[in-house]
Amino acid sequence: MKLNSLYIALLASITTNTYANTTDLERIEVKGSYFNDYKVDNANGAMRTSASLLETAQSVTVITDTIISEQLATTLGEVLTNDASLTAGSQQRNREVFNLRGFELSSSTGYLRDGHQHWSHYQQPIEILQQVEVIKGPSSILYGQSGPGGLVNMVTKKPTAQTLFNASADVDQHGSTRFMVDAAGALTESEDLRARGILVKQDVDYWREYQNGENRERDRFLGALVVDYDISDNALVRVHYDRTDDEAGLDTGAWIDDNANVIGDDKTIRDMSWAFTDITVENLGVDLEVFLTDNWQVKLGYNEQTFERQRFESAPNMPSDFVEGDSYESRPYDRFDDWQFKTAFIDFIGEFKTGSLQHQFLIGANSLDYYYGQRRTSADSFDFSAGQAELSRPSVSYKTDDTVSETEYDYYGIYVQDLISFSPEWQLSLGGRYDKQNSTGNDNESFVPKVGVLYHPNASATIYASYSEGFEPQGSETLIDETDVNNGMKLDAVTSKQREIGIKWQLFDDRLMLTSAIFDISKEGTLVSEQLETPIGSFTSETNQVGEQRHKGVEVSAQGAATDRLFVMASTMYLDANFERDEVLEGKRPTDAPKWSASLWTRYELNDAIALNAGAFYEGERFADSNNTITKDAYTRVDVGATYKFNLSNTDINLRLNIENLFDTNYLGGGGTNNVTVGEGTNLRLAAQFSF
Repeated sequence: MKLNSLYIALLASITTNTYANTTDLERIEVKGSYFNDYKVDNANGAMRTSASLLETAQSVTVITDTIISEQLATTLGEVLTNDASLTAGSQQRNREVFNLRGFELSSSTGYLRDGHQHWSHYQQPIEILQQVEVIKGPSSILYGQSGPGGLVNMVTKKPTAQTLFNASADVDQHGSTRFMVDAAGALTESEDLRARGILVKQDVDYWREYQNGENRERDRFLGALVVDYDISDNALVRVHYDRTDDEAGLDTGAWIDDNANVIGDDKTIRDMSWAFTDITVENLGVDLEVFLTDNWQVKLGYNEQTFERQRFESAPNMPSDFVEGDSYESRPYDRFDDWQFKTAFIDFIGEFKTGSLQHQFLIGANSLDYYYGQRRTSADSFDFSAGQAELSRPSVSYKTDDTVSETEYDYYGIYVQDLISFSPEWQLSLGGRYDKQNSTGNDNESFVPKVGVLYHPNASATIYASYSEGFEPQGSETLIDETDVNNGMKLDAVTSKQREIGIKWQLFDDRLMLTSAIFDISKEGTLVSEQLETPIGSFTSETNQVGEQRHKGVEVSAQGAATDRLFVMASTMYLDANFERDEVLEGKRPTDAPKWSASLWTRYELNDAIALNAGAFYEGERFADSNNTITKDAYTRVDVGATYKFNLSNTDINLRLNIENLFDTNYLGGGGTNNVTVGEGTNLRLAAQFSF
């Protein structure tokens, strides 16, 4: 079940207020009925300025809401499959983990929303997103804590001056449903006050089921409101609020044997049917943009994110050499987690000249105030085997735990960046950041540089070379799994370095963007977890820091319009990834990091009413364990879809059918030996959207 978030993305793009989308309006090309909605020329998250992708000495992919809508995507993972540099990790416990250029994205440092660091320990509400920017390589210079693979910046939908009202619904073959309303428009005659509201109600029936025959279910509600006010002709203030309530049964993933075969039935969930996770996430913030002069502006932003989660686990533990019919131990517990993220930034952006040199200059600062608290109560463990009657839910509650385990820290950073134009052909990008983290017993500070050289052989092409660094302070809060032997140990900071060379080239009157990049990334202080063959008391895993992780690779992509009716988004990546300078893992390859991956999504418009889609997503062989003894087979999943548009009583109606995994391919997704995601077979999805 993957819904069309907005079939009239063109209307939203054209009517968004002047402050947000001036550059978008300027770049629209109209040739008859042709409109290029697969490609954008800017990604604000990459440079925090208005620099175009051709002026960015870094590999960046932008996935538009048109593609999200066509694929009826319901999760961020379904969106990110459109970039081959991203591969899926575990999806256990109703959340998604991703690897970018082979490095796992951290829930705390791997994601942004509108440029704010965003706690992402849950499935993101993609219905509020206008586009998703994948910023590749260490990006600490602009955002502070950042992993070596890069960042995912989620750009939200904004208010429009023109009235917009959409209602949509979708259903899949399992009976899952989703309903959405998206409304926007001016609240005053002068259009200086604008708003946008989005409501979503989703009920999911998953294809996997518990051992008592019950299906896993999910119940989600999303409400979001954004209000823009033009204080003057030169100043805009924006206030936003959204809330997600998401309750789902637990599925910690399938168990596989030494040959990477699923133990038992593909549908079998090892958790008990009463295990669940219940999440409430709220975001409240304000942004201010002021044009001080024609050439200088200041941007300020503040966001408070509150993430509360209750997780009642049955915690099944996979024994070594387990075969179907054997018993396994479950260790139930009830747990409550409270994360609070408070982020703020201020940016001064300006353009000026020094002699014959043109400067696009940025100086700014950002900060994060982090709090985490946990309460937990455990029940008695029990043994369970297939065919046995399920035991009732233990009568325990986290509320009886009167000792709260807490972690707090704050960090701030000051950054400077200058894009210097020497001539129409040559540019130099320079930047640096000072970063400091204050954490009890684990203070950290760093300075990271970034430099890029760009050569433009013509107005539609760029050849670049860049060097960047990343820095991730670590602390005992990094290991928050009480079942790990080394939980609470002091960790060294993780550092990373990247060297990248790339080409960007726009073809067919700048309608199709071709990009290619060669990268070399090294990371020191990698955390590697392994399941213990024999549990030690309540401990089932062991996490350690290894010496170095080295990833080298090549990426090639194409995005945009090949003709007036054929649109394409395609990418492929070759990755050579290994651990180095580690006694145990020397020469080993990280888990879920295939050598080859590729993705393709296309749309062909038969006429103004009917469009056809086809896509293919490939992942090569991957290892399911750090010791590289278990190999998951390569696979290709093929998806197709079709849209029919018509008008009835002044209402634009879009009907859509998608078939995912057309050839019913059997495959394993991300995750290790005891939490692997099993790919779903052929799945049909229907959607209808009404625009009034």
